[in-house]
Amino acid sequence: MAALTPGHHQIRVIHQQLETPPAETEADLVAISFFSGFAPEAYRLARHYRSQGKLVVGGGPHVTYAEDEACHYFDALVTGEAESVWSQLLEDAEGGELKPIYRGVPQELDNLPTPRYDLLPDRFFIKRVVQATRGCPFHCSFCTVPSLNPGFRMRPVEKVLADIRYNDFKHWWQRKLVWFWDDNLTANRHYARELLNGMLPLKKWWLTQASMDIARDESLLDLMKASGCIGVFFGMESFGAESLQDAHKSQNKAEQYAETIQALHQRGMCVMAGFIAGFDGDSPATIKAMAQRLYEAGVDVPFLSILTPFRGSDAYDKMVAENRILTERGWEFYNGYNVTFIPNQMSPQELLLAHRQLWREAFSLKYSFLRILRSLRYLRLGAFLMCMFMNAFYCLKRLRGNEPISF
Repeated sequence: MAALTPGHHQIRVIHQQLETPPAETEADLVAISFFSGFAPEAYRLARHYRSQGKLVVGGGPHVTYAEDEACHYFDALVTGEAESVWSQLLEDAEGGELKPIYRGVPQELDNLPTPRYDLLPDRFFIKRVVQATRGCPFHCSFCTVPSLNPGFRMRPVEKVLADIRYNDFKHWWQRKLVWFWDDNLTANRHYARELLNGMLPLKKWWLTQASMDIARDESLLDLMKASGCIGVFFGMESFGAESLQDAHKSQNKAEQYAETIQALHQRGMCVMAGFIAGFDGDSPATIKAMAQRLYEAGVDVPFLSILTPFRGSDAYDKMVAENRILTERGWEFYNGYNVTFIPNQMSPQELLLAHRQLWREAFSLKYSFLRILRSLRYLRLGAFLMCMFMNAFYCLKRLRGNEPISF
C-alpha cells in the first residue's frame, strides 16, 4: 500500500510486534490493518488516535468480515483487497470527503509495484517478502483465502523478478533470502516454471508455501532446487483421515507424508509443515501422539496451532450452525493458539491442554536436537541454517516456558 501511495505523501510503516506505536503522531491519517486476534488492540489504537483528531482507517481480514462491528471504531473501513480503492480513499481524505466504507474488489496483479522495503525496520530478519500469485485453488474449511482473495491470479514474471532483484538491504541474509508470501506458488505449473527459470541467474535462496502434489513432479522439484529453494511449507493439518475430511483436505494422504517429504529431502530442501489440533476427528490422545509422528514422517520444522473458526471460513459457518462457538470469548482468543469453540470429542479445556502437551513435546530439547542432527545428512546450507534457527528458536521458547499465548 505504501508503494501505491502518491509521492507527495510522507509515510511511516509500523509493525507493532517489532515497534511500539507512538503515543502521539503528526500524521493526518492512520491506517491500521489487522487480523481478528489483534482486533481489541486495533480498536484501542483507533480510539486513541481519533481522540487526537486524527483520521483513522481500518482494513485487513477482520474488518472485511466484521464491518458492522469495526465501523464503530474507525472513520472509514477498507474491505477486501485494498489496491482498487486506496488512491480514491487518499484523495477523498485530502478533500475532506472521506466515505465510511471502501469496498476493494479483486483485480489483476499486472500493475502492482515493488513494495517499499526501505520502510521496514532492520529488525525484520527477512525483508524481501514477495507475492507472485494471489489465491488458492483449494478450499480448506479453516481458511478465508477463497473468499478474501477469490480465484487464482498471477503477476507478470518480470514484475516479480524486479522485486527479487531489489537488493538495498543492510544484511547479507536479507539480500540472499526471498520469501514468497503466496498461498500456493506452484498451483499453475507453467507459470511456476517460467518464474523459476527466470530466477536461475539471480542465485537467491527462497522459500514458499505449496501443495503436496509437487512431490510427484520431479522436473519441477529439480527446477526448484536449481533456482535456490531452501524450504517449502505444506499444510498437512492432520494424520487422521476423518480430521482431513473435516479440513476439506481429502487430497492429503497421511500414509504418503513420509514419501512426499523424502522427495524434497533428496534435493536438500527443508520441509515445514502445519498441523492443526481440534478437528472433529481429533481426540486428546491423537493430538498428543502427533509429536512422535511428526518426527517419524521427517518434518523438519512443525507449526502447531489450534483450529480457529475465523469469520469467512467454512469452519465458522459450521460452528455457528451447530451452536458451537464460545460466544463469551473475545477476539483476543482468535490467534490460532486458543480454543474458541466446543470440540467434538473433548472439552475446550481438554483441547487446550492436549495442544500444549503436543507443543511442549514437539519442541522439547530431544526432538529439536534430533531434527537438527538428522537434517545434517540431507539439507543444503541455506536449508540447514533455516532448520537449525527455527528449531532452536522454538526450543528456546519451550525451555524458557514461553508457550503459545493463553488467555
